[in-house]
Amino acid sequence: MIGLLQRVNTASVSVAGKIVGQIERGLLVFVAVHRDDEERDIARLAKRILGYRVFPDAKGRMNRSLLEISGSLLLVPQFTLTADTKKGTRASFTKGADPKKASAYFDGLVDAARSQLKTVETGPFGADMQVSLVNDGPVTFWLES
Repeated sequence: MIGLLQRVNTASVSVAGKIVGQIERGLLVFVAVHRDDEERDIARLAKRILGYRVFPDAKGRMNRSLLEISGSLLLVPQFTLTADTKKGTRASFTKGADPKKASAYFDGLVDAARSQLKTVETGPFGADMQVSLVNDGPVTFWLES
């Protein structure tokens, strides 16, 4: 599984002009599922997202996690992160999981996050979404399980 994590001051996701998920200070994470991912990858990615130290401590160093600051989380499914772009001018998505598996794993990640964090919002799986964010830093990390 892939999580493209961005530290944000605010973030939202809209479908057909209506906001369906919105957070204040926290993390926006775009999520993709590889065809070879296993169920254990769900817990591994959840642990990494919630525990990754991207927020500043008193000295301004990135030493605090989302859990430590009681921040918010916005999870957005994005299958294009599995794209193979090594050759040509059009991406190949053969590395991505089939939609049924990807949806189930995304839902599992949401459940895992909600079991530990107060505010977890999502974008709907398979929808055409518009995402708005104010990246703080900017700080962006690519995490894999």
